[in-house]
Amino acid sequence: MSEMLSAELDAACGFAQSCSTRLRLARFAKAPAVGVVLGSGLGSFGDTLADVVKVPYAEIPHMPRPSVSGHAGNLCVGAVSGATVVALQGRSHLYEGHPMDATVFGVRLLAKLGCGSVLLTNAAGGIRETFRPGTLMLLSDHLNLTARNPLTGPNDEQLGPRFPDMTRAYDPELAATARAAAEAVGVALEEGVYAALPGPSYETPAEIRMLRTLGADAVGMSTVPEVIALRHLGVRVGAISCITNMAAGMTSELLDHAEVERTASAVRDKFVELLADWIGRIGPSQAV
Repeated sequence: MSEMLSAELDAACGFAQSCSTRLRLARFAKAPAVGVVLGSGLGSFGDTLADVVKVPYAEIPHMPRPSVSGHAGNLCVGAVSGATVVALQGRSHLYEGHPMDATVFGVRLLAKLGCGSVLLTNAAGGIRETFRPGTLMLLSDHLNLTARNPLTGPNDEQLGPRFPDMTRAYDPELAATARAAAEAVGVALEEGVYAALPGPSYETPAEIRMLRTLGADAVGMSTVPEVIALRHLGVRVGAISCITNMAAGMTSELLDHAEVERTASAVRDKFVELLADWIGRIGPSQAV
C-alpha cells in the first residue's frame, strides 16, 4: 500500500470517527466488533441497526461512490445486540471503471476503523443445478478470475506479508458461527465456491459450463478482491451470496439486473434475521 493511499485512509477514518463524536455516539470508544459490506439489493440491513447514523460516501474523503442501482452509498454506524457495527451500504466495482485500490478502499477503511471481522454479502448467479433464486450460500472458497489483484505493487510489510496465504481465506470459526445462526433462525444456508469475474456483461452459457467444470457453485462481479485485501491486513472474513438468478443457460430466461434486485428484496427479511443473529454471536465481547 502506497504512502498516498495510507494517507487517504487516515483521512477517511478520521472523518468517520469525527461524525460519530459530533453526534455524541460512543461507537468508537472501542474498536467496532464487526464490519459488513452490503451488496446489490441487500442494503436494507443497514437501516435495521440500533441508533444508526448514516454518513454518505460523498462526504467521506477519498471514498469512491457506487453508481449501480441497489447500492445506496452510505457508511452506517450502529449496533446489533449491543455490539458496534459499521456497515457499508453498497460497494464499488471494477466494471464501473474504478482502479483496484478504489474497489477495496471501503473494506480497508473498515479495517482501519478497527473491525477485526468483516462479513461480506453479494448477489450472485447460481451455477449449482440444485440452487434456486433466493438461495443463500455461505462462501467456502473462491476463484479469482478477474485477472486483477489488490496487492499488486509495492508492499508495506507493516500492514501484511508480500505473499499472504489464502488457504483459509474464509474464516472457519466465522463459518461455524454462520451455520449456528442459520439453524437458530430457521434459514436454509447452502455452502459453495464463488467465482469472481470482472463484468459488467453477464457470462455466456459456455462460460458457465467452464465455471462449473472448475468447481464454481455461484458467480458474481465482486467480493474476491475485498477478501484478498482484508486477509492481507489480518482481518477475519465471512461471506454470504444471495442467489438472485440462475446463471446463463441454466434456464430459458434472459438475465436482467432488475431480477437481481427483485429477488434480493424478496429474501430481505430472512437475510436480515440471519445477518443480525450472525453478528450477535460474533460481537458481544466487543460491545460498547
